Amino acid sequence: MATLLGLVLSLAGCQGRDTDFAPEDPCSTRDCGTPEVPIVRPEGSLRIAAFNVHRFFDTVCHSGQCGGSSYEALPSDEAFAAQADRLASAIDALDADVVLLGEVETQASLDALTARLPRYQDTGAIRRSLLGETGGTASVDVAVLSAHPIISYRGHRDRVLTRPDGSTTRFSRELLEAHLDTPGGKTVVFSAHFRSKVDDDPGRRYAEADAARAIVADAVRESPGALVVLGGDLNDVPGSEPLDALERDGVLLRVSSDRPASETWTYSYFGDRQAIDHLYLARDGGAYVPGSFKAARDARGGYGGSDHAAVSADFLPAR
Repeated sequence: MATLLGLVLSLAGCQGRDTDFAPEDPCSTRDCGTPEVPIVRPEGSLRIAAFNVHRFFDTVCHSGQCGGSSYEALPSDEAFAAQADRLASAIDALDADVVLLGEVETQASLDALTARLPRYQDTGAIRRSLLGETGGTASVDVAVLSAHPIISYRGHRDRVLTRPDGSTTRFSRELLEAHLDTPGGKTVVFSAHFRSKVDDDPGRRYAEADAARAIVADAVRESPGALVVLGGDLNDVPGSEPLDALERDGVLLRVSSDRPASETWTYSYFGDRQAIDHLYLARDGGAYVPGSFKAARDARGGYGGSDHAAVSADFLPAR
């Protein structure tokens, strides 16, 4: 385990609703200048993915203003089922033990996915799916799907955050923490979706990242020996102030840092390819399998009908 982690360390927003998907590019999922070496998934590893499914609204108008130019979409039963089918097929293809979702409106939306994904369905008292509902009207929330039992969970949206200017705020969506009973020991995952760049509030996104780092560090102390991973649509790119805040003090390792930029982008904003969906490993909580980070995308740049790619990586439990 120490050897694996040593290898890793040695390697080491959406800005609006209008998007411009990239054209098909044979080098979009690999570095064409580097021979591709197959990554063998180690026995006992856990694959964790993060996927912003993009505005998965149910068929009920909760806000009273739906469809057309309104924020809340109101799909027909047929359109809702078709979106659920597309998303479920895409999620299934990730072959992930745990999937951290973004932009799921309601429990009905999440239930539509799990109904199509037996691997993540609750069985008796064993829970395998979880929605981080904020309670807001027409909110698009985070969620967790797990092939392994969810043994406990909590949210952090009530935590008071501090912007760089000293003003206070809260997480724009829930920061959902789920504790899982996984082979090899306990796993703790955080499903995150930081403030978007629509009517931007970069100070809030910085505050979210700064607090998330501290919360993950607390989880590592509270669950010694657990694999601890944070992932989701963080709406900013490597080198930005929010991600620098998240990576400060060496608490978290962005696992895509060992891959070329041609492989890590997840969103195209008018042709500008950006890596804004991320997976982070708590350095004292398990190990990343070097080279296993992948961004799943189709020819247009998104995935499963979403305007975002999905990201995944393989991890080993702490020993």
